[in-house]
Amino acid sequence: MVKMALTTLDMANSIDYRKFPSNVVKELYDVLRELMSATLLLDGWKTKGDGAHKKQIEYMAQNYSQITGFDADFLERLRNLRNRIAYDGFFVDAKYIKENRNVIDSLILKLRLLLKDKLK
Repeated sequence: MVKMALTTLDMANSIDYRKFPSNVVKELYDVLRELMSATLLLDGWKTKGDGAHKKQIEYMAQNYSQITGFDADFLERLRNLRNRIAYDGFFVDAKYIKENRNVIDSLILKLRLLLKDKLK
């Protein structure tokens, strides 16, 4: 799962976010989701079905101090945005990525470090 997340991150980084911002947002969310899924699996948990992604975010916030309230709120907003893109055909402005990429990259790093510590 981690390898797939990192492959997806590599792909997202190769996409011109100014030309395809909605696609980049979807892919970056998928990276975060996969990293959270890997963490849950290491803890013996798996979410599936309706509301699974929301439950992942809640689990991470409740069980890992590295994931702050701000992080959980951001992940929830990103999840909702991704759903609007995927299910409603919503288009994101490139400005969103420019303004939020640092937060996304910070979350990816937090999750990667968390996983690295768990795998020691």
